[in-house]
Amino acid sequence: MGKVKIKKKAIWIDMTPMSDVIVLLLTFFMLTSTFVKNEAVKELKVPENNVLSILIDSRGKVFLGWDKPGDMEAALSTMADQFGVSLNGTQMKNSRSATNIGVSMEDMGAFLSQDAAHMNDYQKDKGVPTDSIDGGMSEFQLWVKTVTDNNSDMKLAIKADEKTPYKVIKKVMSELQDMNQNRYYLITSYKKVEE
Repeated sequence: MGKVKIKKKAIWIDMTPMSDVIVLLLTFFMLTSTFVKNEAVKELKVPENNVLSILIDSRGKVFLGWDKPGDMEAALSTMADQFGVSLNGTQMKNSRSATNIGVSMEDMGAFLSQDAAHMNDYQKDKGVPTDSIDGGMSEFQLWVKTVTDNNSDMKLAIKADEKTPYKVIKKVMSELQDMNQNRYYLITSYKKVEE
């Protein structure tokens, strides 16, 4: 007996609706997605002039340093007037030998009465206060405001390292942001000098 041959019918599937769905999904994802820009860490050279250095040590103490003693004297004079602190001529002269300031304004007279060799020992456990005064600006913010008001070209540089508590760095950056001081250098390590 002969085999009965069943005639095979070609199956045809219409792919038009599937391609429409794929195009719609592709369009949807392209229009709704956001692309993250790669944040590039740049090694910029910090300017050597007109820089207010904000040093945060490993214990979270904040110190301020200037590259020009004249700028520090002008800021110190303005801050002393604001806080009602009277500084004599010897204390103002001693401010020129201070590498940085890290005390509250109420301790400023005692700090500037020290000789240059003992200034750093006196202030090492103190630091500029970052707590707000009567709900307003902190003493740190007043220093920054005074310095930038006296010299509009002044640049800010925050110096910290891996031992510095992050919460203090965050607080300093938040206080600068509250003052609309959003441009500053963040120095996290020093380049080692090759011998």
